[in-house]
Amino acid sequence: MAEITSGESHKKQNAGVVKAKRLSTRVDLTPMVDLGFLLITFFIFTTTMSQPTAIKLIMPDDTGTAMPIKRDGALTLLPAVNGTIYYYEGNFEEADLKGTTLKEVRNVIIDKKRRTTSNDLFVIIKPSKASVYGDIVNVLDEMTINNVNRYAIVDITEKEEAFMK
Repeated sequence: MAEITSGESHKKQNAGVVKAKRLSTRVDLTPMVDLGFLLITFFIFTTTMSQPTAIKLIMPDDTGTAMPIKRDGALTLLPAVNGTIYYYEGNFEEADLKGTTLKEVRNVIIDKKRRTTSNDLFVIIKPSKASVYGDIVNVLDEMTINNVNRYAIVDITEKEEAFMK
């Protein structure tokens, strides 16, 4: 609350000059501080924290028939250790295996996408037991970034696993 205190001066005044009384004011800021803390508390409790984001991954059921894939449109990515990704086009037996990094896999996907029609492009992701979860998520992010609609996560074969070791 604000309170007004009056202080009278006992000094001798000069003749003919009448001075007005000066009143001093003192504002109590305790309620204002309380209100500030209440508002801060209210906004902290009502604020929505950041929600975790998830990748929408639609996995087919195993009851259907296998989807035919054109050999020319297939790109297989083999995530390995330390951010290395091996890739090949077509069949493993006939393919020329090449290696790249997570940073350069986007260029590989863009190049394959440029050389293949959108209906024929199919990316197969085959993580090994030595693959890191974060690398697979990064590869899935590249599918979303490059607008690759047809991709699948498949178990790696023994021949591919042996090559990666």
